[in-house]
Amino acid sequence: MTAQFERLLERAEHLMQRIEAALPQPVSAPDWSAAIAYRYRRRGSGHGVLEPVRHIGSMGLDDLKEIDIQKEKIQRNTLQFVEGKPANNVLLTGARGTGKSSLIKACLNTYADRGLRLIEVDKADLVDLPDIVDVVADRPEKFIVFCDDLSFEEGEAGYKALKSILDGSVAAATPNVLVYATSNRRHLLPEYMKENLSYTHTEDGEVHPGEVVEEKISLSERFGLWVSFYPFTQAEYLAIVGQWLQSFGADAAAIAGARGASLVWALERGSRSGRVAYQFARDYAGRQ
Repeated sequence: MTAQFERLLERAEHLMQRIEAALPQPVSAPDWSAAIAYRYRRRGSGHGVLEPVRHIGSMGLDDLKEIDIQKEKIQRNTLQFVEGKPANNVLLTGARGTGKSSLIKACLNTYADRGLRLIEVDKADLVDLPDIVDVVADRPEKFIVFCDDLSFEEGEAGYKALKSILDGSVAAATPNVLVYATSNRRHLLPEYMKENLSYTHTEDGEVHPGEVVEEKISLSERFGLWVSFYPFTQAEYLAIVGQWLQSFGADAAAIAGARGASLVWALERGSRSGRVAYQFARDYAGRQ
């Protein structure tokens, strides 16, 4: 009877270990000396980990051209944050390929030696954002939680988690964490024509948005700083092409000679963005 009871206890212990392994575990702190940027990932068992990003592009603020106004706003806000002064969560919106994500990475490279760190979180994992914030809350570094290409569909869980972290949660905001998000949508949620029918106005012309519209703009309003990016003109596009070709070692004559080819490249791609300029420069420099 004793041997049978011991086997039963052993099986029960193994079962408990398997159950505990399957249960969600709290986010554990990584080796903070391993990198300046981390990526949050969920494992197959549902466990979330902060993985160090070993290789980060060496892009600096001076490498980004034709977005001086946007650069000044983001750099000023980031510097305030690094220096422990009041700073805002940032929403960068606008045309694709205009440098939104690159600007955030350039700020990281600029201020990493002053304690700035970055944690990239996918939209699907934003439900774990409160746990991530808890892990870094007592660290001396300053953390930017970076959400790239952010937009939501109706009813997504990450929407409410992000909304609470930005403003409105019972817990006070952590002074060493800011959220920087990029999006092609300014209001982050799809908008429909029928929703405009819920607008009302008084006799003196004062406009009152309907509840559906109010809900859709409430998340964007929680970002203290909005920075908009616009499609580049032809002259701006050519300037960016020249800057990238120069970085690849092209001289002035080669840059001038590439003008026509770069315009054809942009026409074929249907865009005069900074990303397209960079892709052309890589192709052109590689073929020379």
